[in-house]
Amino acid sequence: MSTFEIERALFHWPTVVRLAPQGWAQNFAKSIAAQSRRRNWNPTAKQAEIMRRMVNDLFTQASNEEGDFTVIE
Repeated sequence: MSTFEIERALFHWPTVVRLAPQGWAQNFAKSIAAQSRRRNWNPTAKQAEIMRRMVNDLFTQASNEEGDFTVIE
């Protein structure tokens, strides 16, 4: 995961923490939020992959919830 991707994930991370389902996902999100406050912290490869999926899920869910709309002509 590049530095840009980590920064992008951490930018959206408060939303990930807030919307993560109870259980493992929420515990992971809170753990990453706490760890990211440490100076020079970088996620492991496994953490980075999970973070990427969780952030991507934010945008996937948002686009799926838009649903159909009425076109006004």
